[in-house]
Amino acid sequence: MSDEEHEPRYTVDELAARAGVTVRTVRFYGTRGLLPPPVIGARRVGHYGPGHLSRLALIEELQRQGMTLAAIERYLEQLPADLSEQDLAIHRALVASWAPESAEEITLRELERRAGRGLTGQDVDRLAAMGVLDRTADADTFRLDGTLLRLGVELLDVPIEHETILASRTVLVEHARAAAQELSRLFRDEVWNPYRESAEDPDHLNAMRSLSAHMQPMVVQALVTAFQRSLREELRAAFRSR
Repeated sequence: MSDEEHEPRYTVDELAARAGVTVRTVRFYGTRGLLPPPVIGARRVGHYGPGHLSRLALIEELQRQGMTLAAIERYLEQLPADLSEQDLAIHRALVASWAPESAEEITLRELERRAGRGLTGQDVDRLAAMGVLDRTADADTFRLDGTLLRLGVELLDVPIEHETILASRTVLVEHARAAAQELSRLFRDEVWNPYRESAEDPDHLNAMRSLSAHMQPMVVQALVTAFQRSLREELRAAFRSR
């Protein structure tokens, strides 16, 4: 008997109950391609396995980090088709340990209370340009990154043009994305693939979680330090040339 025949099998109701979602959600994810189709058994009953359960847990984690369904679709499309239940669990652990705090929805009144000051429409535009918050369909509600609020409020009174803020953010985002892509490639080739090859190790998942948790602060600190040094050198060179 194959390993697949030994795997637990769930009906759609059992899968939904184990994942803590509704049957309607499971079916919706299936139509969007977020979940592979079930195996059709006797009496045309669809059966789901541990891989579906792990994928639902990963989707839940991605949503918790503020990703839209469209972004989740793009994320899942990039994953290898042969990922095991354990592989998906590792992805979930990495997402949880590397992603920033989830954005929170906040009203303008609560935003002003936490900012410690009244906010004009221009202030809100500047905070949005700095990536501190995003507007929602409700004009009085925003998605806030609380970790940036204090700095963003301090910068409101700095005489920097709105266009300069937008241009600066574009430069930073583009270079940060390039660095993230290269680091992701290194992580995949030097860490992820070797660990996948040793997946029979019972400590496999815990080791990946531990490694990810320790790498994250080191990588962030290295990026900050490298940026500070580079900026200092560029400013010195610019002023020497004048």
